Amino acid sequence: MKASALALTALALAFGTASAACAADTSPWVLRVGVHTVNPKSNNGTLAGMKATVESDTTPTFSLEYMFDRHWGVDVLASLPFKHTVRLDGVSAATTRHLPPTIGVNYHFMPDATVSPFVGVGLNYTRFFETRGVGPLQGAHVSIANSFGAAAHAGLDLRINDRWLATADVRWMSIAGDVKVNGTKVGTANIDPLAYGLSIGYRF
Repeated sequence: MKASALALTALALAFGTASAACAADTSPWVLRVGVHTVNPKSNNGTLAGMKATVESDTTPTFSLEYMFDRHWGVDVLASLPFKHTVRLDGVSAATTRHLPPTIGVNYHFMPDATVSPFVGVGLNYTRFFETRGVGPLQGAHVSIANSFGAAAHAGLDLRINDRWLATADVRWMSIAGDVKVNGTKVGTANIDPLAYGLSIGYRF
């Protein structure tokens, strides 16, 4: 994890110090507003000896990308909080909210085409909050530790005109947090979701 973080940091610094700039008639900033679904992987680990399942959720998202040149950009993702139900052996046992800010570097293969695919890598920080026990854990103090990990990004931009575009994309994020009940660790929630969605972008 440290090695991947250092590598991505070095990559970001390399682009940050590069002298490449967008042409004068090209808008370097792209603001996207859309909606994404966070869909955790099917096997979320074992908590207190029981199979854990984290359900998906959908919420509005926002991203801002700065294009250093026609192909390369740095992207920052933010969203409204996602809310998830955690099930143990199929029974609802907790709810939690999280925010997953993510920063990454994207490569756009055909930036001048009507349809332009892109891929990217980055880092994700996930903050869990308002975690509460329900059902068999009603009244218990439940917490999920915040997570820091790698992220990957792929998608398609559809150019509408020189300013407007539509984007379909998917992100993978490495998210795992230790779970405690009344201060005692009962396991690790391995979430590692895919976040997929649609957005409208504006260049400025």
